[in-house]
Amino acid sequence: MRLTFTKRSGKYDDLHIARDGSVETVACPKQGIIPHDMVHYAVESILAHRGFLTLVAEGQTAGPRMVLSGDSEEAIERLVETFQAEMWGGRVSADDVLATFRHACEARGHGTIPVSPDDVAAIRARIDTLTEEWTQLPVNGALTFSF
Repeated sequence: MRLTFTKRSGKYDDLHIARDGSVETVACPKQGIIPHDMVHYAVESILAHRGFLTLVAEGQTAGPRMVLSGDSEEAIERLVETFQAEMWGGRVSADDVLATFRHACEARGHGTIPVSPDDVAAIRARIDTLTEEWTQLPVNGALTFSF
């Protein structure tokens, strides 16, 4: 599956998902950091757990009505949200990231997935690289990744 994120000038950026000969486009609301689905890419390309991108690769239509059917998918969403919060608020210790992640999962009533401080460091490194590349893109520029 190929993911192409395109920076736009309006309120939304674009994600084009190419798989099985078809292309699906998702509008990504601008949020002052890299797009939400790009954070998914950073997390899911490091961890071997089912999440949004795995579900899309398996054929689900991307969008707000996706079915997150298991603890892994829900936990990945909470981890993505935890990293987004850190991107908006500033770096904290890996232990604090993991505690926030566990708390978010508990608050939503589902289990967690194993995530280590080394995983946090690897995801942060990927997010840092993506942020630098995204920031340097001109309007209508794109980044493409395989997943």
